[in-house]
Amino acid sequence: VQLQASGGGLVQTGGSLRLSCAASGRTFSSAAMGWFRQGPGKEREFVATISGSGANTDYADSVKGRFTISRDDAKKTVYLQMNNLKHEDTAVYYCAVRSYSTFWSRRHEDYTYWGQGTEVTVSS
Repeated sequence: VQLQASGGGLVQTGGSLRLSCAASGRTFSSAAMGWFRQGPGKEREFVATISGSGANTDYADSVKGRFTISRDDAKKTVYLQMNNLKHEDTAVYYCAVRSYSTFWSRRHEDYTYWGQGTEVTVSS
């Protein structure tokens, strides 16, 4: 499985971006997906996750109400819509797949494959 993240860029505080993560391989369908991020000088942290069916999602408290994760299995793509961006959202964002589970998870150890990351910079 390969994951290709895109959609990052420079945006002003309060702006929006939509990240995409395109997957190749057969394990995308029914596999849980997640987004994580790593800011400058910070450890990687959980952002959002979606179950294999798409029916269940979970978010970090810091992004709840501002970010929305979704998936399109026909396109083998998971999205992260980010609204009302704040300076503290500046980070490299990574998508990941739990190849052997449909259940969402906040734990990065539970994910099998990772994308290369896409950089988001929010100017204050």
